[in-house]
Amino acid sequence: MRTKTLTLAALTLAAGLSLTACQGGGDSAASTTGSGTSSSSAGSSTSGDSGASDEKASTGDDDATTTQSAEGSGNGQITTGTCKTENLDFSTTHGMGEGMLTIRLKNTGGDACTLKGFPGVDLRSQDASGPLSAQRSDLDAPVVNLADGETTRFTLHYPQAEGSGAYVSAIEVTPPNETHSKALPVSLRLQIADGADQKVVVDPVGTGKQ
Repeated sequence: MRTKTLTLAALTLAAGLSLTACQGGGDSAASTTGSGTSSSSAGSSTSGDSGASDEKASTGDDDATTTQSAEGSGNGQITTGTCKTENLDFSTTHGMGEGMLTIRLKNTGGDACTLKGFPGVDLRSQDASGPLSAQRSDLDAPVVNLADGETTRFTLHYPQAEGSGAYVSAIEVTPPNETHSKALPVSLRLQIADGADQKVVVDPVGTGKQ
């Protein structure tokens, strides 16, 4: 009888230990699974924030570049290329100094356009067999962006005659990078002397006081 009692007690103790071990293993697995889920969520959140931040920064840089490009010309307007002769209004006035003629170019094309370089200027004289072409000065040519309605200018320098000389009744102006010219009526009297034609000089568009 004593032997049976001891055996029953041993079986009861072994069953209790087995049940305790099973419960401990379950808690450990649940804890590990929970921890893994938490880490995975945190990693996903961090990755998402970083991607959104990078995408936002990239988009911001692209927008800034586009805006800067659009605003860099024509007084905030996007230029349509070189100003065409047909889209320019020409006018002339005598400059402050002797032997100077100012030619103004006004953009009337409706869109912004660009001028850069020396215009071609041919002087037509009643006392000469053919037109006299102006020489280029040594000034640098700036880029001139003209919005619709804006005006720029250039200056023609010539040796003025004190008395008699070659009378010029018209000039033909060809804007930079253009092939079509515009005839303008003028009243100039050029000095007649050896080498006088070399003193007829034109400045690039956009130079001088506006």
